[in-house]
Amino acid sequence: MTRYMLDGLSRRNLLRNMGVAAGAAFTGSVVGIGRVWGADTFAVTLQLGWLAGNGILGEIAADEQGFFAEEGLTLEVVPGGPNIDGVASVASGRANLGSISSSPSLMLARSQGLPVKCIAAGYQQHPFTYFSLEKNPVREPKDLIGKTVATNGTARILLQALLAANDISEDQVEVLVMGADMSPLLTGQADVVTGWKTNTSALSVLGEDRVDMTLWDAGIQLYANPYYVTDSSLEQHPEQVRGMLRAIARGWGWVHDNPEAAVDILVGRYPNLDRESELAAVGAVIDFSFGDATVASGWGAMTRENWQAQIDIYDRLGQFENGAPAVDDVMTLSVLEDISPARPTYG
Repeated sequence: MTRYMLDGLSRRNLLRNMGVAAGAAFTGSVVGIGRVWGADTFAVTLQLGWLAGNGILGEIAADEQGFFAEEGLTLEVVPGGPNIDGVASVASGRANLGSISSSPSLMLARSQGLPVKCIAAGYQQHPFTYFSLEKNPVREPKDLIGKTVATNGTARILLQALLAANDISEDQVEVLVMGADMSPLLTGQADVVTGWKTNTSALSVLGEDRVDMTLWDAGIQLYANPYYVTDSSLEQHPEQVRGMLRAIARGWGWVHDNPEAAVDILVGRYPNLDRESELAAVGAVIDFSFGDATVASGWGAMTRENWQAQIDIYDRLGQFENGAPAVDDVMTLSVLEDISPARPTYG
């Protein structure tokens, strides 16, 4: 997915609207869940944390193939963006399903009292990557020592987490704030730039000499594209929550088997997207959606242990102003377990 900022990873940006959202969530001044869910056909309002792109290939394919309809559901996708707090939208009842770039957003939200909980991980590994060139490569964390890293302001916490996890002092790395392109690496302003490995269009300028070190391989194993709902949705509408996730799981299985057709569906729905760029990216999207974990446990797999490790590193970095949330408040495996037969086990 083409994302130039890790929306939601900055504590300051994420928490900016949480006071309003928390108040709405707990005083009852929210859009009625009954109206959102509907009376006859249940309306799934999927709030994104970013603009629509290849991160929702599975959802769009599921809608096109009738998988939502088979569950008695309809789908509406609500795009996000840099000025839209998707987590607050779900917490306040304006939407009943959310998907956001990265798992820390949900940990931070829960620590502030927002009643949202992750029910599945869309990408098995996070695509966030540190890119360098063969002439000055960074292949493992220790290679960052003495280097200049250009990264988005909202992603600086990720670099801090990486350094902390690998016992590297922050003063051993110089940090620059970068924009949307990879030019700091090409012009020599930086030794390393950051971005999503699925952003094949932006990465094409780096050529064949590109060297990749993913955040995941560097020891910070976040989930990307996590799906989440509110506690009340899980308690009051468990059948519909299972149905929406079952439809999405089937949709991603269809994308795995029909990548080119899935791109055509996506571009048909969103003509602003470039078909050739999306075709170039779809292989990477599928690779991050399916892997060893999905072979063993099926699409959407995640573990309680991994979530706890994420909470621990963010707590170590002082990111939870109100204290670290309990892992069982942040995530649940119950929905994945309930729909296990529908979850494809591709690798």
